[in-house]
Amino acid sequence: MTQRPKIGLALGSGGARGFAHIGVLQTLLHHGIPIDVIAGSSMGALLGSVYATGAPLTMMERLACHMPTTSWIDFTVPHRGFVAGERIHQLIKMLTKDYTFAQTSLPLAIVATDVERGERVVFTQGKLHDAVRASISIPGIFVPYEYQGRLLVDGGVIDRVPIMAARELGSDIVIAVDVGYFEKLPPVKNIIDIIIQATDIMQREMFTHSILHADFVVRPELDLMSATSFAGTGVEKAIEAGRSKMEALMPSLLEFLQKKGVSIGGSDAFTP
Repeated sequence: MTQRPKIGLALGSGGARGFAHIGVLQTLLHHGIPIDVIAGSSMGALLGSVYATGAPLTMMERLACHMPTTSWIDFTVPHRGFVAGERIHQLIKMLTKDYTFAQTSLPLAIVATDVERGERVVFTQGKLHDAVRASISIPGIFVPYEYQGRLLVDGGVIDRVPIMAARELGSDIVIAVDVGYFEKLPPVKNIIDIIIQATDIMQREMFTHSILHADFVVRPELDLMSATSFAGTGVEKAIEAGRSKMEALMPSLLEFLQKKGVSIGGSDAFTP
């Protein structure tokens, strides 16, 4: 029997907009789309790693909607960042069950950026919480993460949607989820918004080239949603935007996958 093509998800960076990944995952699994590989940058790394430990998506949604920012933000005297990152590191360790990459339910890659060498760093070994802590470190906001002689920051700086990382893990088909796309940016309210939106603009220009390597692209409609909208209804809106967009694209995705020889549904779908 011919082995079906492996499907990989490349989950991109985007701060609070990244919660749309939960809605995308929910819709894919609801329609029986098998997920064989995940690669993530920044928020995509966080959510992808939690999912890869077998966490139910319903639990991930509840946590995302009800987790107070005080549980993970620890402000520090600005030197290399406003947020020390120690509190969120411990939270990530708990959410990922202190797993290593070898313990995940499917192959996983997490992308970070070496800020001193200007290099892309792809984690596929070691502790998940170390890789995620590095990958979420938005420059100027989080203190960079020092790991094995490297000074690491947000994976989105160099690889907003890690399509090639998913390919390198053996994906034949890559579905790229880009939560950083926008036609109009939200209003700038403070210095954190300036840092994040300037980074978004830079990443958008870089991504126009790498997107060509994806087989299918999902761009939830998140215009005017700030990457810092972790409070209020922002998270719920992002999750719903992911669901709505993926549902709208499902007919074309199903047609594409069937042409590629992927049977939809059945026991090969990973549904934690």
